[in-house]
Amino acid sequence: MSGSGRGGNNRKKPFRHRERENDNWPKDGKKKADAPHYDVNRGVIYERLKWAPPKMSTEPILSPDCPYCGKPIRDMSTALMDKKSGEPVHFDCVVAKLGEYEPLEKGESIAYIGGGRFGVICFNRPQNVQTFTIKRILEWEDKENRAEWRKTIADHYSIT
Repeated sequence: MSGSGRGGNNRKKPFRHRERENDNWPKDGKKKADAPHYDVNRGVIYERLKWAPPKMSTEPILSPDCPYCGKPIRDMSTALMDKKSGEPVHFDCVVAKLGEYEPLEKGESIAYIGGGRFGVICFNRPQNVQTFTIKRILEWEDKENRAEWRKTIADHYSIT
């Protein structure tokens, strides 16, 4: 037997010369946005819906005053909720207030660790800020009670 392959003639036509299985594709090879598509699971041809961009909120974001410093909060996405009143407060004001009430030893600092919590952290080696130890966790925001102003901010930025 001469030749390679199994059983003799093992030639296949190149892809570009194969016949198309259906005529849903234009001759240039690009799909149209509203061309019908075959769904393997359903076994039917259906029309694909066109994407419509979501409508953005037109109402402006409020900039209330911080109850701690009295200055307006310009960036509401970084604001935190006040423990007592539930009003938005500056992130930096919360860090300053925690610094007043939490006793810090040498080499310790307060850092935000996520989820409305802060931590008193101690750097193992002050030259390397990548390695640290969290000594205490300070709960600032309650996870179950979400402020109403947060919902309006989230709705303003995220439509979906």
